[in-house]
Amino acid sequence: MTDPRLELRSAPHLHAAQGVEQIMRNVVLALLPLCAFGVFLFGLSAAALIVVVTLSCLGTEQLFNRLAGRAGTLGDYSAAITGMLLALTLPPAFPLWMGAVSGFVAIGLGKALFGGLGFNVFNPALVGRAFAQAAFPAAITDWSPVMRAGRFLELQSSSLSLPFMAPPESAVIDAVTGATPLATYKTGVATTSNFDLLFGFTPGAVGETSALLIMICGVYLLARRMLDWRIPVAILLSAALLSGALNLLDPARYPGALYMLFSGGLMLGAWFMATDMVGTPVTPLGVWVYGVLIGVTTIVIRLFGALPEGVMYAILLGNAATPLIESVTQPRAYGRRRPRKRGPP
Repeated sequence: MTDPRLELRSAPHLHAAQGVEQIMRNVVLALLPLCAFGVFLFGLSAAALIVVVTLSCLGTEQLFNRLAGRAGTLGDYSAAITGMLLALTLPPAFPLWMGAVSGFVAIGLGKALFGGLGFNVFNPALVGRAFAQAAFPAAITDWSPVMRAGRFLELQSSSLSLPFMAPPESAVIDAVTGATPLATYKTGVATTSNFDLLFGFTPGAVGETSALLIMICGVYLLARRMLDWRIPVAILLSAALLSGALNLLDPARYPGALYMLFSGGLMLGAWFMATDMVGTPVTPLGVWVYGVLIGVTTIVIRLFGALPEGVMYAILLGNAATPLIESVTQPRAYGRRRPRKRGPP
């Protein structure tokens, strides 16, 4: 016979035995195929960039833990995820010293400054990416061709560029041989087929080329219930609806919805960065508002801004707006009536 007594407990209520380490470990596993595919496309330069940026993030995390007198937190995998995500958003031949500096800023400014894991306002990887965009504008827009001959035998010369030194002539030649689909469309030079964008055989950042592979890795986390499915759905759906409507109005000027979804960093941002549990709303309606804000902002920046890409700024804007979104989307407490507005006396 079961005990008929009712047991009352206060929140939070633990529904599953999933700790931070387990969730983060699965995110690392989901990112490994993206890293492997980036190395396959771009060779040793991409592999070295991933390793250097990740080690920079791990070292910075340990440094700030010691300075703050806190216990080591490398075992929660959060710093490793920041390093991997940051590296996946960078050009394959990005100078390694710049990658290391960007990793330091990602952890130091994007995470440790706010008090560590769970207290950061912005996605740390995007903080590092925004720093790289502002500090190294020339290097961040130098793209390498895919499937380059000899990519597994040697690093591209720009990878080993020294700090504050002009890159060698060979590095400049390597860099200008490729351009991202969004950049070529922005300049009106050429377009890329949706098939190539889906499977990823196009120039771009290390881990942003294959929309299909990103979706598969994201669905893995979704199946493990380690991300909120409403966020990527809201982002991708709003981006598709806006870009599709503009394409119907002027097909010659605006690309189709699939082109906008599969190109650039929209897929990686929607599945792996915008879903960061710390910087996202917790209210049911707020999650949808957050996702739509990011999707619409991304398309507006891409089509009407000076930059070819807008995912990074859109997600950072969404992170900044999260407290406001939560405050205006709070559901009504059960049994409580909404206050009536009083008219003039």
